[in-house]
Amino acid sequence: MEMAHVIVIPYPAQGHVIPLMELSQRLVNQGVRVTFVNTEINHELVTSTWVEKDSFKELMHMVSIPDGLESWEDRSDLGKLTESILKTMPGKLEELIETINNQGTHKVTCVIADGCAAWAIRVAKKIGTKRAVFWPSSVASLAPALSIKKLTDDGIIDNKGIPIKDQTIQLSPNMPPIKPSNLPWSFVGDLATTKSVFKISVDVAEAATMTEWITCNSANELEPEEFSIYSKILPIGPLLASNRLADQAGHFWHEDFSCLKWLDQNPVCSVIYIAFGSFTIFDQRQFEELALGLELSNRPFLWVVRPGMTKETTVSYPDGYTERTHTRGRIVSWAPQQKVLAHPSVGCFLSHCGWNSTLEGVTNGVPFLCWPYISDQFSNQTYICDVWKNGLGFDRDEAGYITREEIKSKLKHLLSDKTFKEIAMNLKEKIMSNVEEGGNSHKNLSIFIDWIQDKDTYRCLE
Repeated sequence: MEMAHVIVIPYPAQGHVIPLMELSQRLVNQGVRVTFVNTEINHELVTSTWVEKDSFKELMHMVSIPDGLESWEDRSDLGKLTESILKTMPGKLEELIETINNQGTHKVTCVIADGCAAWAIRVAKKIGTKRAVFWPSSVASLAPALSIKKLTDDGIIDNKGIPIKDQTIQLSPNMPPIKPSNLPWSFVGDLATTKSVFKISVDVAEAATMTEWITCNSANELEPEEFSIYSKILPIGPLLASNRLADQAGHFWHEDFSCLKWLDQNPVCSVIYIAFGSFTIFDQRQFEELALGLELSNRPFLWVVRPGMTKETTVSYPDGYTERTHTRGRIVSWAPQQKVLAHPSVGCFLSHCGWNSTLEGVTNGVPFLCWPYISDQFSNQTYICDVWKNGLGFDRDEAGYITREEIKSKLKHLLSDKTFKEIAMNLKEKIMSNVEEGGNSHKNLSIFIDWIQDKDTYRCLE
C-alpha cells in the first residue's frame, strides 16, 4: 500500500499554526507523510523557532507559498490579508500539489485544511483528492458560522454579518447566549474587518459541506451540548494535552526558557502568569493599569510582553516600575507556555482566552482571569466563567478600562477562593482521560488517521 501523503494548511495566524503542527506530528508518528504549507513569512518564523524539526524531517516537510502581499505590508489588516490570500494562494497550492504529484513518488492523497482556509478545500475538491477540515478552536466558536443562514433568515444579521437587532443570540436552549457584538466575525468599530472575517465564516460553512470529516481540537467533556447538536464534528483534542511538557512547534517568537528557573524559586501556586497571545494590542493607559494592578497584588508574577503589544513603537512602563517590581516580577518577550502552566508555582493564568491558551490552562488545572480581546475569546470567557466555573472575568469602568484596583480585587478573589483551583483540577482530570489511550478523543484521532491511511477500521464511526 502506498504511504498516505497529507497536505496540511493552517490559516496564517499563530493560534492556528500551533495545533495543526501538533496534529501533523501525530500523523508523522503514525507513518503518514506530511507536507506542511505556511505562508512565506510564517514559514521563516516557524522553522527558525522549532527546535525539534530535524527529528521529523524524514516524513514532515515544511514548505511555503506566497500570500500575495509584499514582505513589508501589514498582515494585521485582516481585510487586506484575506483578499490577497483568496487571489493568490489557491493557484499556488494547486501548483504545489501538481509539482509533488508529477515527481512520481509520494503523491498527495489527502488535504487537511484549517476551517478558516476553506479555499484549500475547494482546491482539493477540484483536483479530486480526499479532504478534511480541522477546526482549531471550540465547537461553540464554529457554531455561529454553521448557523449563518439561520441567523440571516431570522433577521438577526444582514448579508454582511452586521447585527440588525441588539439582542442576545441563542443557538440552542442549552448553549450560552451570545451578544451580537461577540459574534466571532464582529469587530466593533471596524466594519471592514467585520466584513472580511464574515466572508471567512461563510467559507467555513461552505467547506463543511464539501468534506467527509470536520475534526475539532476540543473534547466532549468541554462542550457536550455542542457536540450533540453538531454531530458531524469529531472531537480529537486537546491535541497538546498528551504532549504537555514537550517543546512545542509553530511559535512565531523564540521562547525564553530562563523563566522556568525563575519559577523554581517561587512557592507552590504563588505566581500570576500573564500572557495575551500573539494578537492583543493595548493602548498606553490600559497597559499601565495592568502593570500597576500586578504591582498592587503584591504577588510574584511572570508577564509575557511580546514585541508590538502596545500601540506605541516601544513598550513604556510606569515610572520606576521595573525597579520597584524586579524582586518579584519577571517580564519576558515570549514564554514556553505549556511548561510554564505545568509548573507547580503558577497559581493562576491572566489570559486573553485564545483557545490554545484556554486548553493549556485547562489541561494543567490552572484557574483563569479572563481578558478577551477579539473573536472567539469572548465565547471562551463565557465557558470559563459561566459553564466550567474555573475562572473570573473583569468589569470595566465607565471609560471602558479595566482599572488597577479591579485587577487587584479579582486576583485576590481568585487566589483566595480554593474552589476555583478544585474545579480546575477536576476538569483537568476529565480532559486528560480523554486524550489517553481508551479515551474518546484518543479513539477518534485513531479512527481519523485510519481513514487517512485507507484502513477499514474508520468505518466503525459510522
